[in-house]
Amino acid sequence: MFSSSRTCSTSGREKTSPQSVAVKNMTPSCLLRVLVPKKTLMSMAHGQRFMLQPWNLSMHKASQRCPFSVAAAMTEPVNISSGVARPDLPKNFQAAEAEPRIYKWWEEHGYFKPNPNAEGDPFVIAMPPPNVTGRLHMGHAMTATIEDVMVRYARMRGRKTLWVPGTDHAGIATQSVVEKGLAKEGTTRLALGREAFTQKVWAWRKEYGGFITEQLRRLGASCDWSRERFTLDDGLSAAVAEAFVRLHEQGLVYRGSYMVNWSPAMLTAVSDLEVEYSEEAGFLFYFKYPIADMGEDEFLPVATTRPETILGDTAVAVHPEDERYKKYIGKECVVPCSGGRRIPIIADEYVDREFGTGALKITPGHDVNDYEIGRRRGLPMINIMNKDATLNAAAGKYAGLDRFKARKTLWADMEELGLMIKKENYTVRAPRSQRSGEIIEPLVSEQWFVKMAPLAEPALKAVADKQITILPERFEKVYNNWLDNIKDWCVSRQLWWGHRIPVWYVHDSEELAQAAEGGVSDRYVVARNDSEALAVAQEEHGKHVVLRQEEDVLDTWFSSGLWPFSTLGWPNVEAKDFKTYYPTQMMETGHDILFFWVARMAMMGLNLTGQAPFHTVYLHGLVRDEKGRKMSKSLGNVVDPLEIIADYGTDALRFTVATGSTVGQDLNLSMERVTANRNFTNKLWNATKYALLMLGKADDAEWQRLTAVDFGSADSLEALPLAERWIVSELHKTIDLVTERYEKYDFNQAGIAAYNFFWDEYADWFIEASKARAYGDDPVAAAGARAVLVYVLDRVLRLLHPFMPFVTEELWQALPHKGEALIIAQWPSEGLVVDEGALSAFNALKGIVKAVRNARAEYGVEEKKRVAATLVVEDTALRQQIMAETQSISLLAKLDPEQVSLVDCAPPASSGSISLVVQEGVQVVLPMAGLFDVDKELARLAKQRAKIEKDLAGVVARLNNPKFLEKASQEYVDEAKQQQAEAAEKLAMVDAKIQQTKELAASVNS
Repeated sequence: MFSSSRTCSTSGREKTSPQSVAVKNMTPSCLLRVLVPKKTLMSMAHGQRFMLQPWNLSMHKASQRCPFSVAAAMTEPVNISSGVARPDLPKNFQAAEAEPRIYKWWEEHGYFKPNPNAEGDPFVIAMPPPNVTGRLHMGHAMTATIEDVMVRYARMRGRKTLWVPGTDHAGIATQSVVEKGLAKEGTTRLALGREAFTQKVWAWRKEYGGFITEQLRRLGASCDWSRERFTLDDGLSAAVAEAFVRLHEQGLVYRGSYMVNWSPAMLTAVSDLEVEYSEEAGFLFYFKYPIADMGEDEFLPVATTRPETILGDTAVAVHPEDERYKKYIGKECVVPCSGGRRIPIIADEYVDREFGTGALKITPGHDVNDYEIGRRRGLPMINIMNKDATLNAAAGKYAGLDRFKARKTLWADMEELGLMIKKENYTVRAPRSQRSGEIIEPLVSEQWFVKMAPLAEPALKAVADKQITILPERFEKVYNNWLDNIKDWCVSRQLWWGHRIPVWYVHDSEELAQAAEGGVSDRYVVARNDSEALAVAQEEHGKHVVLRQEEDVLDTWFSSGLWPFSTLGWPNVEAKDFKTYYPTQMMETGHDILFFWVARMAMMGLNLTGQAPFHTVYLHGLVRDEKGRKMSKSLGNVVDPLEIIADYGTDALRFTVATGSTVGQDLNLSMERVTANRNFTNKLWNATKYALLMLGKADDAEWQRLTAVDFGSADSLEALPLAERWIVSELHKTIDLVTERYEKYDFNQAGIAAYNFFWDEYADWFIEASKARAYGDDPVAAAGARAVLVYVLDRVLRLLHPFMPFVTEELWQALPHKGEALIIAQWPSEGLVVDEGALSAFNALKGIVKAVRNARAEYGVEEKKRVAATLVVEDTALRQQIMAETQSISLLAKLDPEQVSLVDCAPPASSGSISLVVQEGVQVVLPMAGLFDVDKELARLAKQRAKIEKDLAGVVARLNNPKFLEKASQEYVDEAKQQQAEAAEKLAMVDAKIQQTKELAASVNS
């Protein structure tokens, strides 16, 4: 058991793998057979001297177990064979070559598919489907990286893990791309016809639609490509039809005329998500609205940014308490340039008296807010525009003009009529189509809608009852606010590419069907397919009906709303994937589409399957440039992730993205961080190459044993030297911390904790400390150092694998290991033993090394020069542990091991030495006399003193200046006084150092 100086505690219960076999009661001869190469044993048999370190013997006496841990750390019997394959690593990680090779190997071996024998609960993510037209951007990189981190972690935890990939048909975007191609060929979709055009789009998709998925592979996305789906494939199309039919049966689908976002270029309604607002230079037009029957001098001053819409005005509104206009309420205005059409002046509290003139023109047919006022007040809705944004007959003499041409013409006419007040520059918030770029026109149009209030209520309850958890929690307010104020959803789009709405209009004859515009009639049936539609129509309207299917297609978001369950086989609830993997566990996406997509999935899933489609919603932020600006072509700050991958490797980009922000927070992408993380990749590589260099001294039998090395138990840990006990204990603590952070989806802290442990503890301290034993004369100690090097490195690679899959897999394959691949390796066990005494003792050792290093640097001791030291350690147990690590300390601090002594109390003060306090009860005495160039050091200190004196004099002069004290703020004066105090303190320290240096020089000369 542990001695009093090696207090050991465990955080949680000790865990081992199901296959673990404890190896106990091994004798010293057993130890040698397990650890010592055959040649060494032969030498011992012939009388050559072989020494065990003191700690080996003492531990054997204490426990009668194997004195070194590899024996106790064996978790299962292994077959010893000769000729073990040992991969060679090149000088550097060749990411461009290795990453595609490794990915192909993973995919060919089926590692991305769920393990049917996994005992853990399923973990399922439906990948947010990128547009089939898409090219990889930093948003995709963020999404794919975070989801892959989740998936790889779950897979290593033994869960039945499924990440379903796929792409969205992207109705507007894809149709726009193909139409642009047709325009270059001198034709249009209308010239081709619907069927031929659709075939063109499918051909385009076949040729170009796989680009985005290949790029996701480049990011290392470990999704199950055998289950890849497309929103227009047969199964998902059937799900869309089923969903529409069911919603219609519930009375939630209807056709009506309402205000929509209209794209004149694409000739279709578009969703709010497809409208982008930009601040643009425009004008605010002030004009006179004549009061009817009151003479030319009576008018209401009104302002607008769109004069052409005056022709569609149906009222002018003023605030009921506005004293300027009260007398006009109830009267009428004459619409300018309309031929004398009159409209009422109404009172409405919606009007802001302080904005503009306080009189508001109401155009219900062409303004979203006016539309709501018009509906509330029962005003007529006049549409003055055709679908291509030219003015129609309702605009009178302006009919046929483009809307912007009409604006100029109408304003010129009003100026001529004396109705102009002024025209001033004004910044307008212009709504532009995300796809085609033109100004979106608010337009009342007959469309298909879904009633949302009945769908919203269960979705609100699901979040309130924690059926769905939104991370970060603050976004629950955004979700709830949108659903509380939800409007009916316009689901129809005037496109040819997409899911054609499963509505068939009923006509009594072919002639009537052909005569109807768009084939539309007042009678219709909703069905899953043609044959079902005909059967229903004949049953309801007679045998001789003629049907025409609705020309419009469904909003792309409709099929996307079914994604978590349609991809698993719904509406076939008996489908194996649906029964096994639904509901999914996680929906990870950007916070900017929380209500556009996530809320719709929640509503559709609850309504159509009776269950929330996912348990947790993880919302990541946006990727911005390093200055925090949104990436845009206009700013020239767009970063191409594929270029970063080419220059720095995928792992560096992934680690930067995954650890660069917390859940819900935006990421400011810094190339300095990407560079630093590439350096981290190099550090991993070099550390592994060092371990392999050490393993070059191991024979095949030892290599085989190292595949099963495990220091998870107290017995295996207590036999180790201090440095090894410390690093294993630190590892076990790190495993617990990293696992806890993973479980809480805190990937930022998980990655940073693993990074810090590897770089700060394993690479910077343990590897260096291990060299004393690895290069020493004791083969048992060397074998032990190798075992710990492998054990810790193996676990670190597992912890980092979800973040940095490529380099970790390549390195893991080069080390002794069990199993086929790191991607399916077991996650490190939690709650393993931690030796608190070792942590404390090694921290003291680190303090000693740091103190000596600082003193050497401070006095300019030659870097390669080995110096003497007296280590004062009052505690007996700690002193024994430090004594056992004398070689390591000497190596780390560049001490001469022959001139290092350990004592329990400080020697008498010497003028030629300096004393460095490390911690209570620990100090270092260094004989510094003669170790550095005194004249050079005094010259450096004199120069440093002169600069400090100059700075101090400047501050003192300011503080002694009455004008400065009179004019400067108290904060500025206090800052100057603080600078004075700091400079005086620095000056005193330099003076003390000068005095000490002179004393050291005097001791040499005396």
